[in-house]
Amino acid sequence: MTRCGLVAVLGAPNAGKSTLVNALVGQKVAIVSPKAQTTRTRLLGVAMEDDAQLLLVDTPGIFDPRRRLDRAMVAAAWGGTEGADVLALVVDAKGGLGPKVTDIAERIADRPEPKFLVLNKVDLADKPKLLIHAEKLNAAVNFAHTFFISAATGDGLPELKRTLAAAMPEGPWHFPEDQVSDASERMLAAEVTREQLYLQLHAELPYAATVETEKFTDREDGAAEIHQQILVERPTQRAIVLGKGGARIKEIGARARAELAVLLDRPVHLYLHVKVKPGWDEDRGVYRDIGLDWVD
Repeated sequence: MTRCGLVAVLGAPNAGKSTLVNALVGQKVAIVSPKAQTTRTRLLGVAMEDDAQLLLVDTPGIFDPRRRLDRAMVAAAWGGTEGADVLALVVDAKGGLGPKVTDIAERIADRPEPKFLVLNKVDLADKPKLLIHAEKLNAAVNFAHTFFISAATGDGLPELKRTLAAAMPEGPWHFPEDQVSDASERMLAAEVTREQLYLQLHAELPYAATVETEKFTDREDGAAEIHQQILVERPTQRAIVLGKGGARIKEIGARARAELAVLLDRPVHLYLHVKVKPGWDEDRGVYRDIGLDWVD
């Protein structure tokens, strides 16, 4: 008897959802950075636990949207909960319960699906406040289970994974046992480069950049040849990405290439080009390429 089901992993920005999905899968399928709202679109991670296959939907953080890109990300987050067998609300236990968390809790309170509360980052949190957070959220939502975990250290993850597996309905697996994500290699490549932009540029380049994989080909020697375009809104941002004498773009490319070689398990030749495209976040084609629906 096999089990297979969909787990919607939702929460406020920076709750650690992508880190949790990666930890449950057992390898990296979602990019991670200290920057809030790093995840932009729905991404499916596939985790195995005995006879159960967990389809983990890593959703963008839910926040108050101000522009079209924000609205598309929030729509993707709520869209990722459709058809879920379990809703897993991930909360930054260190950051506490702000209005974003309470708003999400209110919105899922009347949903019929079993709901799990996952208090993350307990290794960094004020221990006496953990129970207070759990009590307040359980008073607002009828959670089937509450877990205290650290996705970064692995504390509490085995119990969470076992309980999720037990909650999955009987049915055939949707993916081969060795597949870890539904992301295409093109999308994975773009995400890895975008992660390096965030990790290396921090606050210098806010959400004014995206990455498009223009060309992804297999060389005769088995290596992958990848050409990508980094889109920014202003010439000053292009200068930031390039760095003095092109040093920054070289470092971004070197680190992205090294990580992609591991993820793709083959040599990678990565070519990056930085293009100024004012208003790229109002281009329907860009939304399609990064896996977001156009939202009016």
